[in-house]
Amino acid sequence: MSDLCFLPATELARRIRNRELSARDAMAAHLAQIERVNPKVNAIITLLPEEELMAQAAAADEALARGEDVGPLHGLPIAHKDLAMTKGIRTTQGSPLFKDFVPDQDDLIIERLKGAGAITIGKTNVPEFGAGSQTFNPIFGATLNPYDTTKTCGGSSGGAAVALACGMQPLADGSDMGGSLRNPANFCNVVGFRTAPGRVPAWPKLTAWAPWSVPGPMARTVEDVALMLSVIAGPDRRAPIAVAEPGAIFRQPLHRDLRGVRIAWSRNLNSFPVDPRVTAVLESQRPIFANLGCAVEEAEPDFRDADEVFKVWRAWSFAVSFGELVKQHRGQVKETVIWNVEEGLKLTGPQLGQAEVKRTQLYHRVREFLERYEFLILPVSQVPPFDGTTEYITEIDGVAMNTYIDWMQSCYFITATGLPAISVPCGFTPEGLPVGMQIVGRHQDELGVLQLAYAFEQATEVWKRRPSMAD
Repeated sequence: MSDLCFLPATELARRIRNRELSARDAMAAHLAQIERVNPKVNAIITLLPEEELMAQAAAADEALARGEDVGPLHGLPIAHKDLAMTKGIRTTQGSPLFKDFVPDQDDLIIERLKGAGAITIGKTNVPEFGAGSQTFNPIFGATLNPYDTTKTCGGSSGGAAVALACGMQPLADGSDMGGSLRNPANFCNVVGFRTAPGRVPAWPKLTAWAPWSVPGPMARTVEDVALMLSVIAGPDRRAPIAVAEPGAIFRQPLHRDLRGVRIAWSRNLNSFPVDPRVTAVLESQRPIFANLGCAVEEAEPDFRDADEVFKVWRAWSFAVSFGELVKQHRGQVKETVIWNVEEGLKLTGPQLGQAEVKRTQLYHRVREFLERYEFLILPVSQVPPFDGTTEYITEIDGVAMNTYIDWMQSCYFITATGLPAISVPCGFTPEGLPVGMQIVGRHQDELGVLQLAYAFEQATEVWKRRPSMAD
């Protein structure tokens, strides 16, 4: 049964669609895996009743028996990130203020997953309001890393990454502002893809034009991420920055001849400290790209001002989203959220204007760099998974971190550019902790990023190593 739970989503969907496997059997296997493994890691924190889920699976089988035209995710069980609104299902955002909140509508990404035939089974754990790349909150506690339960799984899509790594679901949705799809994927040996803003449209959204937090796909393989992206991408008039291309473009084969492709290889963007264990894992896999025919050179664009740009706009977004909550319920909000809100409230108009000018300059510097190189490769996270009782990293390789997010500069510097970036399994430290590789592509070239990530994945097969507790 656990082997069935580790089938790639593409294969599981194919078998269900061809009636080689029933949706009921798939649901039963995943529910059994959740019952067996979830108590060890605390990834899925809301689970719908078994009889309700089995009835939905039976209805999926009956639709196939009637010869109905079904979606590409027909019959796949999926738990959604607890930041995403799910109609009729508790959505807490990891906050005591919302521990009993039940939305009356779905987020657009949930609409699309359901419309493609996925069956919602529950919700996955997050940090409070998704703040910080460490998944714990006062309602449900911490989600643990399945490769070492004394370590964190990262965040904020931590429950999603762990549920995938443990075979509790074949696909997962998440969201990413400063690394929340990439970091937990990196810490859990799965794939997380932050696409360009608007590629996966977001609705409802308080600030509809803001490019910072984007919803997106997670899975165990690059092909599975592409499958999910084909469903959740595409225009929607409710999302004014939505990319016009249809999601179906991601359903094409990912194989590509990469001979002659130029790649820029950077250990730290010449900007931030990185744990030597992370560097060692990435360097060990660097020859793979030469074997694929790529030309790999050590180089990085000029990322000056990226830290300021991201922190200014993050603070602004926290003030907009949580300012009133902090004002009314300060005692029930965690300190890092309060700090980020207060930083936002201090901002002036000229500061925001200057940050936007610097963001534009940064984008064009990186754009010009990527005219010479098609891809930029760098670490996903600056450290391997760390102690689960540590809220955030305060020092890396002798360098002090000034805020609770500084240890994620390797991700949020890329966020500031708006470029697509994927975390793909790369290897393990000597202690057996996962390390991912971040592949960054040109403006809105998600397909190119998927193609290079797929070639790397096929050459290394690191994704096949799974946590022993899940077998």
